[in-house]
Amino acid sequence: GLRFKSAPLTGMHSGVLINHREMPSQDDVRDSDGHNVRGEGLGCCGWTLVILSGILVMFSFPISIFFCIKIVKEYERAVIFRLGRVTSGRAKGPGLFFILPCTDSFVKVDLRTVSFNIPPQEILTKDSVTVAVDGVVYFRVLSAISSVINVSNADSCTRLLAQTTLRNVLGTKNLSELLSDREEISHSMQVTLDAATHSWGIKVERVEIKDVKLPLQLQRAMAAEAEATREARAKVIAAEGEMNASRALKEASLVIAESPSALQLRYLQTLTTIASEKNSTIVFPLPIDMLQTFLTKGKYSRSTTSEIL
Repeated sequence: GLRFKSAPLTGMHSGVLINHREMPSQDDVRDSDGHNVRGEGLGCCGWTLVILSGILVMFSFPISIFFCIKIVKEYERAVIFRLGRVTSGRAKGPGLFFILPCTDSFVKVDLRTVSFNIPPQEILTKDSVTVAVDGVVYFRVLSAISSVINVSNADSCTRLLAQTTLRNVLGTKNLSELLSDREEISHSMQVTLDAATHSWGIKVERVEIKDVKLPLQLQRAMAAEAEATREARAKVIAAEGEMNASRALKEASLVIAESPSALQLRYLQTLTTIASEKNSTIVFPLPIDMLQTFLTKGKYSRSTTSEIL
């Protein structure tokens, strides 16, 4: 409402001061999202032109009906301007609507979700690595009136803003974060774009990072680092395997040492395994312990013979 402030004036009279900043304009009309748009304040000349246009339509009926009735599709809305002013607080459609051909004009707005590719952007990450990143953005018009009267070209402005937002957001990330936290980066971009385009009547639904292109030298360096890491891991695994095998062999040797016949059985098992492979030549190790018996017998027989002689 209006606020009145009384102020003393010179003499016996008192005046009234009006706070003009808090006076709402009679031409202000709010759209469906609460944004202020101009209303029906056409003035005397404007209403005179509107009445004359209506009379012209009546006299030229039914030919004028083809110029007065317009159709918009289910996914479209029409923002009507009468003598340059928005006629109502909401867009028309879908279906039929009526305009005056001489004083009214309208702009169709598509409410369907639109997607566009963000061109590859050369970005310097937080750890001073130059990468080329591109993405895709999905958005739709949430308020037809705001998208027409608040911005000259909502689609083009959203595309340019998406490019700058991509550079600004990724410039605060390290290369490792850029490669691993794509979902978090996409969500951060979506929130930033949605907040910036709200006054334009645009709703950014989704942002996705498509590809991260690294320099060729950096790719080679990362591949060499990954290969060295894999080789080091393979050597550690092989060393651990040999250590476990040596422990098992030690335990097996202790078991075999307790029973000499177990060693003979192990030799026979090895011979069976080698014979199953159909080899023409088989090299079988003969334990020295078995030869000692024959050697001792041979020495004993020789000493006996010498004594007899």
